[in-house]
Amino acid sequence: MKVEQIYTGCLAQGAYYIESEGEVAIIDPLREVQTYLDKVESDGGKIKYIFETHFHADFVSGHVTLSEKSGAPIVFGPNASTEFESITATDNQEFKLGNVTIKVLHTPGHTMESTCYLLLDDNGKEHSLFSGDTLFLGDVGRPDLAQKAASITQEDLAGILFDSLRNKIMTLPDETVVYPGHGAGSACGKNMSKETVGSIGEQKEINYALRADMTKEEFIKEVTDGLAPPPAYFPMNVMMNKSGYQSIDKVIEKGKTGLSPTALEAAANETEAIILDVRHQSEFIKGHIPNSIFIGIDGGFAPWVGTLIKDVKQPIILITPVGRLEETIVRLSRVGFDNVLGYLEGGFNTWKAEGREVGTIPTISAQEFAELAKKEGLHVLDVRKESEYLSEHVKGAENTPLDAINEYLSEFKTEGVNYTHCAGGYRSVIANSILKSRGVHNVIDVLGGFGAIKTTNIEKTAFVCPTTL
Repeated sequence: MKVEQIYTGCLAQGAYYIESEGEVAIIDPLREVQTYLDKVESDGGKIKYIFETHFHADFVSGHVTLSEKSGAPIVFGPNASTEFESITATDNQEFKLGNVTIKVLHTPGHTMESTCYLLLDDNGKEHSLFSGDTLFLGDVGRPDLAQKAASITQEDLAGILFDSLRNKIMTLPDETVVYPGHGAGSACGKNMSKETVGSIGEQKEINYALRADMTKEEFIKEVTDGLAPPPAYFPMNVMMNKSGYQSIDKVIEKGKTGLSPTALEAAANETEAIILDVRHQSEFIKGHIPNSIFIGIDGGFAPWVGTLIKDVKQPIILITPVGRLEETIVRLSRVGFDNVLGYLEGGFNTWKAEGREVGTIPTISAQEFAELAKKEGLHVLDVRKESEYLSEHVKGAENTPLDAINEYLSEFKTEGVNYTHCAGGYRSVIANSILKSRGVHNVIDVLGGFGAIKTTNIEKTAFVCPTTL
């Protein structure tokens, strides 16, 4: 028996490859499925089942394409209904894989179809639990994504999740390995560990939501407290996972359409496409197409696209670093953004070579910023998360979190200067690009963000450990 976790850092997502006697099961595959097909071929095996823990909201799974290419059936847990052919398993149903068994544990609460898969070894002993978004390391799945108006509330779902955890998961042997669907950085929970493999016993000791003496009322209050609104693209990803989607091969083919500067302008005007520049922030600062939006490929790219662009059907035209076009298209497709119309052939240098207008973002070093602050009052906008801001910030700075930037547009003055910063420089450039596209041009980016600022003698608030907030 072989169990392999295939972890994707930018989505903080774990897919799983299980093999026994040449038979393979894939759990929660990513949109691009060639990795799994290549691995199976290399192992000389055959995919027998594709298991889905639930209808994912934060990414588009590869189950449909993988089934088409491998011939393996797609298996969901109870309550799942799809517009494509799939198996809706029953609670405790068992699926043989070589000389091991995968047992269905229906664990509703995160969503009503949420299901964990328990791997039993060749002796029938509980080996590992693939817990999807029901149980994370240090946390449990948020219960607000599947609520339906007055018919079921997040409190109702939290109560159902409490029962699932107590009755189905905490009864497993302590040594059972836990393979979660996500780790730290995912928007599907609020307190996830950076570790990606744990055990039931360990989680009983350290996971706040699995306290032995916890009442259901306490669980509901703690699990629902402090939940940030889910990103706007989540429901669209759920629908794609339920109803299916076009082949990623076609998405890539369309996205690889090369456009000249003239053709790019024409396409953008005709379709109202967003010009998305994914180069490094230092390159974008020095020069970019006016009104283009920056979200760098080397940061938390796909989740930020989903959070800020929101509509997965939005037409997009890409400006990419050399050699990273297909990677960009694939990573967009992971969160459902399939409508890439093409890219600027030759990159940004092609635009400059024609003598066209170039946008820039003025910058200031952290030390210069600190010296200037001693002489005059500055309008400082901190685009980090609220928790980061509360932990420590420049005195007098206003918190305008990037994920809600449109709600804070009125905070950005049209007169004078807006000094913007984040933690290290990535998010503030995203914010500044959005502001400039909205007509707010009087921004100056503080290079190095708060990481550089806190090394200066600028007046800051007292540090508060984020874990106490």
